[in-house]
Amino acid sequence: MVGWIRNVGAAAAVLCLGAVASAQDLLPAAGPQRMPVAIVNATVHTVSDGVLENAYVFFEHGRIVEVGVGDRMFIGTTRIIDAEGASLYPGLILPHTQLGLQEISAVRATRDDAEIGPVTPEVRAITAINPDTTLIPVARTNGILISCVFPRAALRDTVEAPTGLIPGQASVIRMDGWTNEDLMIAGSAGLVVNWPRTRPVRAWWMETPEAEQLERMARARAIIEETFDAASSYRAIRAADPNAPVDLALEAVVPCLPGGEGAQRPVFIHANDRDDITSAVAWAAGRGLKAVIVGGRDAPEVASVLVEHDVAVIVDGLHRFPRRADSAYDEAFTVPARLEASGVRWCFAGGEEPAHERSLPFNAGRAVAFGLSQGAALRSITLSAAEILGIGETYGSIEPGKSATLILTTGNVLEATTTVTRAFIDGREIDLRNKQTELIEKYREKYRQLGIIPGGEE
Repeated sequence: MVGWIRNVGAAAAVLCLGAVASAQDLLPAAGPQRMPVAIVNATVHTVSDGVLENAYVFFEHGRIVEVGVGDRMFIGTTRIIDAEGASLYPGLILPHTQLGLQEISAVRATRDDAEIGPVTPEVRAITAINPDTTLIPVARTNGILISCVFPRAALRDTVEAPTGLIPGQASVIRMDGWTNEDLMIAGSAGLVVNWPRTRPVRAWWMETPEAEQLERMARARAIIEETFDAASSYRAIRAADPNAPVDLALEAVVPCLPGGEGAQRPVFIHANDRDDITSAVAWAAGRGLKAVIVGGRDAPEVASVLVEHDVAVIVDGLHRFPRRADSAYDEAFTVPARLEASGVRWCFAGGEEPAHERSLPFNAGRAVAFGLSQGAALRSITLSAAEILGIGETYGSIEPGKSATLILTTGNVLEATTTVTRAFIDGREIDLRNKQTELIEKYREKYRQLGIIPGGEE
């Protein structure tokens, strides 16, 4: 019997390894930019300074050197790319995802997106990201060249042991590289906090008694408070005695506290209900934290609070049903337009599973149909996302001095009929093939050989 169990376990292990191996990207990473490049005769969407017709962008060593309009002579070894009037955009930025931490959601061996325990701030998403995932090239093909990868909670909460309250640190990555270090732009973009609900759920499906829910919420908030109190005390102890023992968990919280050395890192707080958002903002403001709300379904309803405390919002998708019986049918689709009209700083995340993150620009474009301007929609997945993630000085727009992270497209990048024809990350031209494009060609060839579509042998 024991032998049989061992054999079954071995077979399961082989199946899991097979699932991982079959999900390996086979495309090589791009090499460094070896010569200056000039993209000419393009419609340049700078994001920061409008749209330039018949324009050019010149870059070398991975940085944009010049942006201009009209004809410009380039001498020497400059590589000239004639855009023939096509649109040039900054690379798109996905500000909230588990891309690279999940491969096949139904296969546990391919998921590495969560740690066990209520507080694990020392965990960094970059450590677990798989640079060979097949999903990064798929998203890249649609122009997504930068993303911010978040860890998340692992198990269901209990009163005694709530889980995933502070699951770790989000990491910003470029979408091409041989190793995790190659991918990394910011190993720690900020600390992730899953804010506890402020009101119990009274829906018909909720089996947990209301009193137990309230107890769980209070315990979860207490754990978060205790963690930040401990980090403040730890910083003071280490300042007084540099030889005091190092606590890696508290070390990860310290950069988010006010009054420290260097730029204060943000705290990304997951919250959707209006009461949860206002509670989280009040908590962050009381501690002097730099808060960013992730989710933000009800954020437009508390826009004045967000503006007052300069709290940004990462809108996590549009495809949701109305929350309440008296809500407008298009409530979720108008969140971006209402935030923009209220003056809230915000950016857009697709809200999809990792396998479908490629739809980011199309989902942002869908918000245009519900009142958002084209310019604001584009900014929400480029410069606004870069600014909120703390990389706005380098990415998010087309201007001299910034990274040459660019995409050339056949049309409006927010439209599903548009194709990305070229992509550059830090000046390196990226191969836009992926597993899906290879499968397309495989089966086209099959039907050519069968004579179903033209092009096969007679």
